[in-house]
Amino acid sequence: METPSFLTTWNLYVIWAALVSVAIGGLIFLYYEYRVLQIKGYKEKYDYVNEHEIRYFWFAVVALVIAFAFYANSLGTDIIIARGIRWFYVRLFITASFLVVSYFIFYSLVQIYYPRYVEKRLLKLRNTPRISPAGNPMRKLHEHEEDAHLDASQIAEEANVHSVDYDVWIDDKTGFKNVEKYDSHMHAVECPNCGYFTMKIASEEIEKKPTATEDGLLIKHYQCGYCKHREANEVVLAKLSSNV
Repeated sequence: METPSFLTTWNLYVIWAALVSVAIGGLIFLYYEYRVLQIKGYKEKYDYVNEHEIRYFWFAVVALVIAFAFYANSLGTDIIIARGIRWFYVRLFITASFLVVSYFIFYSLVQIYYPRYVEKRLLKLRNTPRISPAGNPMRKLHEHEEDAHLDASQIAEEANVHSVDYDVWIDDKTGFKNVEKYDSHMHAVECPNCGYFTMKIASEEIEKKPTATEDGLLIKHYQCGYCKHREANEVVLAKLSSNV
C-alpha cells in the first residue's frame, strides 16, 4: 500500500527534528566542556563546574529525550496506513506521554546519580597540584599548617562560618602563596540512608565557642534532598590561634 504524502512529509520532518535535537544535545555538552577548558585556574574551574555542570548535563539529556520522541513519531507508519488515521493520533498521544514520563524519570536520575560524578570531578580539581608563577609545583598545606598563612579576617571567618574552608598552596622554593576559598554549603555528600549524593548542610550552630585554651564544639545539621533524611554531626573546633 502506498504511503500517503502527508505521512511521508511528516516522517521526513520528525526525523530531521530528531537529528537536530541530537545535534543540540551534543553541542550543549561540547559548549560546556569548551567553557571549562577555557578557564585556566583550577579554583575557577572548580567554581564553574560546581555551579553549572549538572544544569548543562540536564539540558543535554532533555535534548536527547526530545530527539527520541521525535523519532518515535516516525515509527509504525504501516499500522497507520492499514488501520486508519486515528492511529496517527494514538502515536502522537503515546509519544507525548513518553516525553512527559521520561522528563520526570530522567530528572530524578540526574539529580540523584550525577552529583556523585560531579563531586569526584570537584575533588580532583581541588587537589590537582598548582603551579606557581615561577613554574614550580606547589604544596597543599595541612589544616594545622594553614593558620600561619591566613590573615586574621580569614581565620576569624573559618572560626565563625564553618561552612567556609580555605586551602593554602605554597611554593617552597620561592615562598609564593595561593589561598583558595570554598563554601561547603554548595556541596553534596553521600546520604547514609539512601546512599545518594544528595545530602547538604542545612544549618550550623556553635554549641561551645573555642577559646585560646579550650576547643569548641560545632553542630552541623544535614538534610538529604532525595529521601529527606536528617542528621546532626559534631565537629570539634580547634583552640583559637594567637593571630585572631
